[in-house]
Amino acid sequence: MSRVVVYIYNFALFLHNLKIPVLPKLINIIFVRLLFGCQVTLGAKLGKGTTLGYGGLGIVIHDRAVLGENVMVGPGVTIGGTSKIYEVPVIGDNTVIAPGAKIFGPVKIGKNCVIGANAVVLKDVPDNTIVGGIPAKVLKTDIDISIYR
Repeated sequence: MSRVVVYIYNFALFLHNLKIPVLPKLINIIFVRLLFGCQVTLGAKLGKGTTLGYGGLGIVIHDRAVLGENVMVGPGVTIGGTSKIYEVPVIGDNTVIAPGAKIFGPVKIGKNCVIGANAVVLKDVPDNTIVGGIPAKVLKTDIDISIYR
């Protein structure tokens, strides 16, 4: 089910990039937002293999956010910007973002990371790291991501 949301979003984004008026927004609003209950604004870059947990339920992704390949996003996750700062989060490949996590501002999440449930990430996260808490702190480094996927 979550792959369906990503396919529909990518189709709407494709039409949006072709400068087709109205139709991409309608597809995004009707199918992605109303039918699946998530807000992935046109412009966000979702890498190959990205999955949105539970069909994207409650997920919000900023229109300039970049998600790498094989990113797993849990339900209730927010990936967004902050007021008066243009940069938004960039998520590395093979990252797992647990349910309820929030990632705000000009944050770079490294490859093979795990963002804990309900964590609030406000600072960069290095590769192969687990973070958790409010605000998020490094809990473990040099992890093997295959254990968490």
